[in-house]
Amino acid sequence: MLPFDNWLSVILLIGVCIAVVILIVLYVQGVFRRRIHYKIFNFPSPTAPDFSPTVASLSDSFISSAEATKFWVKADEIQPARLNAIRCAQHRILFETYIMTPGERADAFATALIEKANSGVTVQVVVDSYGAKSVPERYWKNLELSGVEVRFFNPFSWRSPYDYLKRSHRKLLLIDDQIALIGGAGISDYWDGIPEQGDRAPWFDFEAQFEGPVVERLHGLFIQHWLDSGTTIDLGKNPLTQSSNQTLQTSLPTVLITSGEDPSYRDSSIRALYQMLVMSAQSRIWIASPYFLPFSNIQKLLIDAKHRGVDVRILTMGSKTDKPFVHYSARELYKKLLQEGIEIYEYQPSMMHGKTVLIDDSWVSMGSANFDPRSFWSNDELNVSTAQPFLCQNVENFLSNGFRESHCISYQEWKRRPLIQKIRGKVMLLFYLLL
Repeated sequence: MLPFDNWLSVILLIGVCIAVVILIVLYVQGVFRRRIHYKIFNFPSPTAPDFSPTVASLSDSFISSAEATKFWVKADEIQPARLNAIRCAQHRILFETYIMTPGERADAFATALIEKANSGVTVQVVVDSYGAKSVPERYWKNLELSGVEVRFFNPFSWRSPYDYLKRSHRKLLLIDDQIALIGGAGISDYWDGIPEQGDRAPWFDFEAQFEGPVVERLHGLFIQHWLDSGTTIDLGKNPLTQSSNQTLQTSLPTVLITSGEDPSYRDSSIRALYQMLVMSAQSRIWIASPYFLPFSNIQKLLIDAKHRGVDVRILTMGSKTDKPFVHYSARELYKKLLQEGIEIYEYQPSMMHGKTVLIDDSWVSMGSANFDPRSFWSNDELNVSTAQPFLCQNVENFLSNGFRESHCISYQEWKRRPLIQKIRGKVMLLFYLLL
């Protein structure tokens, strides 16, 4: 039998070998690759006629048109709005989401889908296999037995375990190719608050309804993920149409759809979109992102904007969060922003989950994407960006209310955070950098 010292040496050797193998795998995967950092001069302002085509081209977005017609805040408005839209469907319901958990919200959602499927409406659902992992198999079987078609996005495979990091973070509900509901909320009782985590108030989130030609383009994005889930589709039953009403298309406000699909080995459309928006700002950048981890390039752009005299404010989650370690990691990146006078607000009543960027008084981007590495490099996201006054005003109200219910962090307060938080944050930051 080996002496203790020899066993310790063997264990250390094994540990070193494992670490080397992990580093080699990460290297081959391109984790340490150089990212693109944009250097663009004289970027058009949000009110310039060439703003939309410039942002669309550089962020790999597509241009369409739509009218934002409704806006809801918090679970008590968002979930009933979704159920009402489903109950009004006559022909087709297409739904995609990242997170679903067992509970009253999921049960009510299933009941509504089953009722429409039983009445002859086509109902197709794509759920992320990781985000919905806690939902029992019988839930999906009940849906399928009632005629609801269900597909799971990117299930785990031992053939390519690293690919499991790629998730669909989208939240999209399409009704009859007429309306689209887009936002950040999942189908979960979490949005009503999580008492066991001290979070008893409803989560702070929002959702918007769009009408117009953009719905047809969103239908196409849904079909892509449906096919990505390893299945077939009958386009006779699920046709991809194009609006013949040219007057409608030209009279509605322009919207940019950024799908964030399959981020490239060096850049992503979501990251590019956010960078362009920040560079374009003349007077205001208000950001809401629960998971706010802006690394060097994004930080530099925000600081440059502050130096231009732009009002830069960040609304993010506080201590009432579903991911405490992400909260601690995000705080490790506050230093330079706070030193330059950028205001960071941590929401106090509950979890802040809304995701949006308001630029000046005239342009807004909203949807599923955070200011964090996962939204930039790993997830398929979905953001809608537009200058439509109705949406800009509602997003401004959402952010203003969020700021009022938040604590603005000072640099001195940030420096005094507990040592254990610093350690946790730095450890988690390492994982974010690697993944």
